[in-house]
Amino acid sequence: MEYTQLGRTGLKVSRLVLGTMNFGPQTDEADSHAIMDAALDAGLNFFDTANVYGWAENKGRTESIIGNWFAKGGDRRDKVVLATKVYGNMGPDGPAWPNHDKLSAVNIRRAVDGSLRRLKTDHIDLYQFHHIDRDTPFDEIWQAIDVLVQQGKILYAGSSNFPGYKIAQANEAAARRGSYGLVSEQCLYNLAERRAEMEVIPAAQDYGLGVIPWSPLHGGLLGGVIRKEAQGGRRASGRAVEALADPEVRGKVQAYEDLLDKHGLEPGEVALAWLLARPGVTGPIVGPRTADQLHSALRAAELELSQELLAALDEIWPGPGPSPEAFAW
Repeated sequence: MEYTQLGRTGLKVSRLVLGTMNFGPQTDEADSHAIMDAALDAGLNFFDTANVYGWAENKGRTESIIGNWFAKGGDRRDKVVLATKVYGNMGPDGPAWPNHDKLSAVNIRRAVDGSLRRLKTDHIDLYQFHHIDRDTPFDEIWQAIDVLVQQGKILYAGSSNFPGYKIAQANEAAARRGSYGLVSEQCLYNLAERRAEMEVIPAAQDYGLGVIPWSPLHGGLLGGVIRKEAQGGRRASGRAVEALADPEVRGKVQAYEDLLDKHGLEPGEVALAWLLARPGVTGPIVGPRTADQLHSALRAAELELSQELLAALDEIWPGPGPSPEAFAW
């Protein structure tokens, strides 16, 4: 496993990030623990979760599964760079209670203590804002984060789903306070969805943030979905179903799969390898439901794509280009 530094920090993380969103909803605790053990054995040290994972009445379940795994000992916690997120409502079921979500100082304080309790740890390495909060000023957010850093409850702060201008606002506000600011941005980015190249990734690079792409297979669209359907395998779901309903997108997916068939390559592994070759990318998040899916992702980390193949992929899935040229002269 290769490692890189997370943005402008001295923190070394694996080039693949273990996403845990399936732990609980789709993968039971025993299998989730086995996947985390296999990831650690392979040298993958960067684990990502969120306080709301588990969803609905089970929100928080994923963090609890990870916490139970840490409690097994064996230096598991010391070996892992642990990232979780704050924003979603963690209040009681039913009508939402005020101040149980978003990024107010009161909710950040409550949320971090809840995550620490479920994760059975005394600190979070990377605490990420899961979404922008239009109602809370960054000065308040950074004041709350600085207190948590001073208390040793978190080490770094990151963002997720931020547009470029919010990355700039956040880090300019941090600089005025003498705070360290955001060190990473977790964004939707893959071959089929490249809008992040316009402003999000350039902003992240300019401010020294590592880029952590989520949904690297675009909901399965880039994982050989047409081939799997033809062979009677797992059918497309979610975002991939909507995308395949568009004849133009389906044609691109078919061309993508045909191209990789000629090269004897697996579509899902190529999609991950493409992200690993992109400027500014720290590492994509892989969210395996099974150990086999984890092993496929690990193979992708060793795959080197030729310039010829990269050019062919650009022809099928062209990016928007940088801004402002992408939408102006």
